[in-house]
Amino acid sequence: MNIVDSSGWLEYFADGTNVDFFVPVIEDKDGLMVPVITLYEVFKRVLQQRNEEEALQAVSIMQEGQVVDLNTEISLNAAKISYDLKLPMADSIILATSNLYHATLWTQDGDFKNIQGVKYIEKKPIS
Repeated sequence: MNIVDSSGWLEYFADGTNVDFFVPVIEDKDGLMVPVITLYEVFKRVLQQRNEEEALQAVSIMQEGQVVDLNTEISLNAAKISYDLKLPMADSIILATSNLYHATLWTQDGDFKNIQGVKYIEKKPIS
């Protein structure tokens, strides 16, 4: 199973410089899990940068994977991860979800660099 964090989804929707890193994972819908917090983050960012229609289209594509709701187990594990690794709330929820389901987390968010179970690629500047 795989999880793509919000930075990866945004890179995918923007057809950014690292899009090829995320395409195979995102397009494997059967192996894709989507933490509900990523729906929030992506919807908000696309709404800010584009419009509500495009934000809803992005979320619709994301929901083709298996959406994972936030529950007590994930919340408590996320709080511990946040405390131990000094990660922001959303990042810790995404990582806790990934850990619970033994999924690989795909990202270009530097907060996840060098964390076990994470496939990280450095964000490339737009040329």
